[in-house]
Amino acid sequence: MSSVERDAASVVRHYHERSKHRLEAYAAGPETLDWEAQPAPFRRFEGAAVVSLPLLSELPAESPIARALAAPFDSLGEARPPIAPSLASLGALLQSSLGITAWKSIGPDRWAVRANPSSGNLHPVEAYVLVRGVAGLADALYHYEPERHALELRARGAPPPPGREGPRVDIALTTVMWREAWKYGERAFRYCQLDVGHAMAALRYAAALFGWRLAEQAHVGSATLATALGLDRAADFAAGRRADTEREEPEVLLSLSWEGEDAPLADPEELARFARVASWHGTASLIDARPMYRWPIVTEIAEATRRLEGEARAPASASATSDATGPRRSSGAPRRRAGDVILERRSAQRFDAGHVLDRDLFFELLDAALPRRAAPWDVLAQPPRIDLVLLVHRVSALDSGVYWLNRRSASSEALVARFEERFRPSRAPGAPPQLDLVELMRVDPRQLARVARAVHCHQDIAATSCFAVGMLADVASAVSEAPSAYRDLYREAGVLGQALYLEAESRDLRGTGIGCFFDDPFHELLGLEGHACQSLYHFTVGKPKIDPRVETAPPYAPRPIRLPGALDE
Repeated sequence: MSSVERDAASVVRHYHERSKHRLEAYAAGPETLDWEAQPAPFRRFEGAAVVSLPLLSELPAESPIARALAAPFDSLGEARPPIAPSLASLGALLQSSLGITAWKSIGPDRWAVRANPSSGNLHPVEAYVLVRGVAGLADALYHYEPERHALELRARGAPPPPGREGPRVDIALTTVMWREAWKYGERAFRYCQLDVGHAMAALRYAAALFGWRLAEQAHVGSATLATALGLDRAADFAAGRRADTEREEPEVLLSLSWEGEDAPLADPEELARFARVASWHGTASLIDARPMYRWPIVTEIAEATRRLEGEARAPASASATSDATGPRRSSGAPRRRAGDVILERRSAQRFDAGHVLDRDLFFELLDAALPRRAAPWDVLAQPPRIDLVLLVHRVSALDSGVYWLNRRSASSEALVARFEERFRPSRAPGAPPQLDLVELMRVDPRQLARVARAVHCHQDIAATSCFAVGMLADVASAVSEAPSAYRDLYREAGVLGQALYLEAESRDLRGTGIGCFFDDPFHELLGLEGHACQSLYHFTVGKPKIDPRVETAPPYAPRPIRLPGALDE
């Protein structure tokens, strides 16, 4: 590790400690919030030509896309004939992963719900699409605008050649970190990376619907990605405004492939050349005209964790997920349509505290969290590093208490030693062979509920669910290899969260991601000391209680029919 990397690793360690919630004080955040002055949840590029994407509701019921959406959710891991890339199928991919799925309202308040969940529903993630050779679309870089379900022409010109005959589609994700920092202050960087992970998994699930693959191009450095997307064009992002509120942070480049092939690796030099020769269009709309606070440490951690050019990373086609865990299990649970599960996913606001989860369904949910060479795990270029600790409240034929799911990640060996030293681990009764589920300690249900509520910032939702999950990783080891691994850890946690969301939804349950928890008290509960094994994200699953006051409206109004690829005024 170079001196620059050592300094960056120090920034990561400092940030992680500083951004922890503690019993005596929460991580630094704003002292007041003016919801009328919330940062804009949607960005547009003013002056850019717009291509309206076909809506799912406009597609014929007998179309291949509609039939793919109607397939059972638990069949997504199976091979299926790929649908040809086109304006319609690309639109279906984006609507099923990043689009609006409903408008909610209660009284005068109205908000959008999207296919990809977000901390506080603030949605820092923006998406760009590099297209070459797709019918109905000019070769160009586009910005996806979910409010209108449209592509904005950002840069005209042929993106880098695919390296083989046929079309190429790359999807890049960025974050507007101010959207999260506005509410969450210094902890915002964590939440942005979780949201990127959720978005990556949402895209991978949607790609699987259409028989496509999606893989991270981890060898592309952050600086190259920023150049290719025009993020370093300061004049296009409200020149003269505060950079920390208006600029976008480059996150990840993902490549689609079909016909059973791996996506050809993106060429960083070609990406940079495209940016130099392309004609650029549009100016980014304003995110926040009058920001009240500054959080310099969010900028510092973003700079410290950017991926360096030439950094040694596994190629996207060699993702280190494993299929050694065996096939997915499926009981007699309802076989819900994949499209319904994806588009109807919601975060539970309250749980039925009396609901008891069937043990076999519980095991199926955990089985779905094991890494495999299938959606959503193969979107990640890096091997798994996260194990799960579970606070089990109400699961039939299973004692309430604390359990550990060994995902055989890079962190597992360290956890084995620590848990064997503190507890007397025993295999959970009835767990299937591929599920390495270990009981660490039994806890009286009422006491466990009190602990769960206290650890999760005194939130009832962690105590009234059927079970809660803490995601643990050996942060110190990962960051010692490369500071950018800090982002990878949170993204893996986000992928895990999205898997739990959809698996729960498919079984008529519901999940909720929990970003607010007291870090070190949770570690102390498990006997974890020092700065190695850290909890990154929490999640909870149960039977939801639906608020009858909340009204639901369709995500998009009917639109006039346009010719494929036509540019709107």
